[in-house]
Amino acid sequence: MPAISSTFDSQEPFLSELLRDIESGKIQLPDFQRPWVWDDVHIRALLASVSLSYPIGAAMLMQTGGDGARFYPRLIEGVELEKPPEPERLVLDGQQRLTSLYGALFCQNSVSTRDEKQKKLDRLYYFDLQKCLDPDADRLEAIISIPADRIIRADFGRKVKLDISSQEKEYEAGLVPANILLGTEFPTWRLGYMQHFQMDVKKINWITRFEQEVWMRLQQFKVPVIQLLRNTPKEAVCQVFEHVNTGGVALTVFELMTATFAADDFQLREDWDSRKECLHQHDILQDVGGTEFLQAVTLLSSYKRYHAGGSAVSVKRKDVLNLKLDEYKKYAKLIEAGFINAARLLNLEKIFNKPNLPYGTQFVPLAAVCAYIGKNFEKNTVRNKLKKWYWCGVLGEMYGGANESRYAQDIQDLIAWIDGQSNNEPRTIRDATFSPLRLLSLQSRQSAAYKGLMALMIQQGSHDFASGDPIAHTNGFNLPVDIHHIFPRAWAQEQDIERYYWNSIVNKAPLTSRTNRILSGHAPSIYLERIFKRNAVSEEDLEEILATHFIEPENLYEDNFDDFLLNRASELLDVIEIVMGKPVSGRDSEEVQEEFGGVL
Repeated sequence: MPAISSTFDSQEPFLSELLRDIESGKIQLPDFQRPWVWDDVHIRALLASVSLSYPIGAAMLMQTGGDGARFYPRLIEGVELEKPPEPERLVLDGQQRLTSLYGALFCQNSVSTRDEKQKKLDRLYYFDLQKCLDPDADRLEAIISIPADRIIRADFGRKVKLDISSQEKEYEAGLVPANILLGTEFPTWRLGYMQHFQMDVKKINWITRFEQEVWMRLQQFKVPVIQLLRNTPKEAVCQVFEHVNTGGVALTVFELMTATFAADDFQLREDWDSRKECLHQHDILQDVGGTEFLQAVTLLSSYKRYHAGGSAVSVKRKDVLNLKLDEYKKYAKLIEAGFINAARLLNLEKIFNKPNLPYGTQFVPLAAVCAYIGKNFEKNTVRNKLKKWYWCGVLGEMYGGANESRYAQDIQDLIAWIDGQSNNEPRTIRDATFSPLRLLSLQSRQSAAYKGLMALMIQQGSHDFASGDPIAHTNGFNLPVDIHHIFPRAWAQEQDIERYYWNSIVNKAPLTSRTNRILSGHAPSIYLERIFKRNAVSEEDLEEILATHFIEPENLYEDNFDDFLLNRASELLDVIEIVMGKPVSGRDSEEVQEEFGGVL
C-alpha cells in the first residue's frame, strides 16, 4: 500500500526567528485576512505572557509556491519594505498575536492600536525593571504603554508625568524598550545603562537580573507552528483557515477569490464594484452581492464545460473557489446582463423590491440561465417557461435550504426545456406542490410562499379599497403600502375567531396605510360604508375593487367571515394552479373541508 503523504508538518521555531522573517517579508499575510485589530490591553497581556514563558498558542502558516493555492500577499502591519519579496510562507492563524509581537518587540516605529473605548493610540512598550523583578508584582503591571513621543502628560497636556524621550531618561526611569529585546540593540542599551549607573550596585544588579530572568526567556521563547505544505489545494486551505481562525468572522467566497485573483494582478473588488453599481440601480437586485455573482458565473462556466463534454455541473463552494480568472473574465458580462433580465422578469410578475422578494437565492440559477439564453429571453414562450419554473420554486418552497445541487439541476433542466432538447419539465416544476392547508399556516412575510402570494395578488390587479388605484401603480410611486387584515384583528378577536384563521394570508391584502387607517378595527360592513361616504365611490365601483382582491362583496357587507374564508381561499388556489401550471391536490379532502367549512 503506498504511503499517504501529509499535507502539513509541525515546527517550533524561536519567536525571534519568526519576527525576523516577518521583518524581511519572508512571512506575510494572504490578502483575504482581515485587518489587525488588537487593542493596547491585549498587547500588554501578550507581552506579559511571553516574558514569563507562558504558552500563547500555536500559529498556522502555509508554504507558498508549488501547485497548491495561490493568494495575493500583503506585508504584516508595521513592516515597511520598498520592494517586498515573494513570501515563503503566509499566516493563516495567529495574525493578531504575531502582528502584536512584531510591533511591540521588533519594529522601531510606534504601534497603532486602540484603547478599551476604541480610541486610536500610537504606543511604544516598555518593561519596568523593578516590577519585573518583584515576585509579588503582576507582570501585566510591569508592561508600560507609552505615547509615541515617549512623554506621558496630565491635566489636558499641561503637566508632564513621565518623560523618557532620551536613552538617559529611560535609564533613570528604569524602563527598558520592548522593541530592542529581540534584536541586536539590547547589549548596547545594557552597556549604556551600566555606564550610567556605574557607582550604583543595586541598579547594576537590576539589569543583570533582568537579563537573566526576562531577556533570556524572550530569547529562548519558541512558538509551535503548524505548517501547511505548498501543494495543499485551495479549498483545503480555506476550510482549515475558517476552522482554526475561530476568533474572526467567517470569510466569504468573494473575499477568498479577491485574494486569489489578485495573485494574477486582477482586482476583483474593483470589477465587482462597477458591476454592482449597475445592478443595484434595480431595487430588486439590492441584495445581490459579490458571492452570489461569483456563484452565477461559476454555474454558467460549469454548465458550459459540461455541455462541451466535461465533468458534471457543480457550483459548490469548492467549485467557486476553483473558478479560473479567464472564465470569470469570459462570463462576468453575460452574468451581469443575466441578472438584469432576471430582474425584468420579476418586475413583470409585480415583484419590485427586496422586502417583497420571495427568494434571493433563486436569482443565481435564473441569472445564469438568462445569461445563457441571451436574446431568446425576449421571446414570450421562453419567458412563460421561466415564469412557470419561478413560481413553482416559490410556491413549492423549493429554495429554502442548501441550494447548490438545485442550482446545478435547474440550469440543466431549464436550458434543455427552453431549447427544446427535452420535452420534460424541470424537476423543480415536477416536484413542486402546494397544500391547501398551507394557506392557513402562512402567517407572516418570513415565508417565500407568503411573499409570492402577495405578489400574485398585486399581479392579478389588486386595487386599493379607498383610492381605487392599482397597488402595482402605487408601489411604483413608493407610496406606503403594506399587508393588512381584511377582517380587522380587533373585530376578529371580539368574535372569538381563532388567530390561525384571521391572521392567515387568506385574510390579508396589500393596501395603502391611509386605507388601513379607515379600516381601523371596525367590522367590514362599517368600514365599507365609511369608504363609500369618504371617497364618493359608487357601490358598483367598490364591488369591482373588492373583486380585484378575490373578495366576494356580500361576505364583507354581511360580516360573514366563514363564507369569506372559504370563497377567498378557493380563489387564491385557482391563481396558484394557473401560475404553477398544475392542480392543487387535496382541495376536496375531509381535512380541508373541516378547516375551511367546505370544498375548495
